[in-house]
Amino acid sequence: MTTALYTHELCTRHRMGDWHPESPARLASILDYLHASGLLSELVRHEAPAVEREALLRAHPEHYLASLERLQPQEGLAWADPDTALNVFTLEAAARAAGAVTAAVRAVMDGAHANAFCAVRPPGHHAERAQAMGFCFYNNVAVGVHAALAAGVERVAVVDFDVHHGNGTVDIFMEDPRVLVCSSFQHPFYPYRMFDIDRPHIVNTPLDEGCGGVEFRRRVEAAWLKRLDVHAPQIVFVSAGFDAHARDPLGGLELHEPDFRWVTELIADVAARHANGRIVSVLEGGYDLDALARSVDAHLQVLRESDRA
Repeated sequence: MTTALYTHELCTRHRMGDWHPESPARLASILDYLHASGLLSELVRHEAPAVEREALLRAHPEHYLASLERLQPQEGLAWADPDTALNVFTLEAAARAAGAVTAAVRAVMDGAHANAFCAVRPPGHHAERAQAMGFCFYNNVAVGVHAALAAGVERVAVVDFDVHHGNGTVDIFMEDPRVLVCSSFQHPFYPYRMFDIDRPHIVNTPLDEGCGGVEFRRRVEAAWLKRLDVHAPQIVFVSAGFDAHARDPLGGLELHEPDFRWVTELIADVAARHANGRIVSVLEGGYDLDALARSVDAHLQVLRESDRA
């Protein structure tokens, strides 16, 4: 089987100002690097469809979706919070981002692909059930998880290795023990919420500023591995945030490409043991363009290697 890449040109039309770090250049840098490395030719590329309303409503209430639609401007920008703005294309881009994940779930569950990576924006893991924040509008991973559950999956794992805590994903699933959420993040740090939720299926792994690869690996393996094996997920979702890289301007962790390769190998091993290798990975953070592109390449190298196992 093969590794799929889901993306869409509309994801580049969402812009929050030339100064904003969550920019269309992030996707361009990833795709250019994958082309130069030769990896892009080994992936099966798909145009992301727009997400269906029914799929969004499993993760977000109607009143929240309607509020975003009212907020979206006819021109210029409208701010959902001090860091998070909509332009005229934002909700079309967000629909393709969430739609990429639901399409990836169907393809991986049906056996058309071994695993998939969604190179999309806006990101999603800060979007709570009814709150846009942290550059996020729809929680792409949560929409995908709900699609898997609706298709009959009984146990899901979400692994989030962004420099920022996946507060939105925790908010959406903190009362649903079918979904194990493992999140590593710099602490104390944005978003300053949901990091202390105490549930057996919520595994928060705070990391001190300056944490490097050795400590990251030790903490993640100790906190996640047994919980993942006990949960035995039938599909694994990844909130793949590369802003934990040492070069990233928005974070204070000290990870490098081999650390992202290592955590992807850990995830792939868990998926091989319990989920027939099924992984759907979704881009979250990463704002140094070169570090982001190289880190995604390392992440995808592992996914591509695992689909041959």
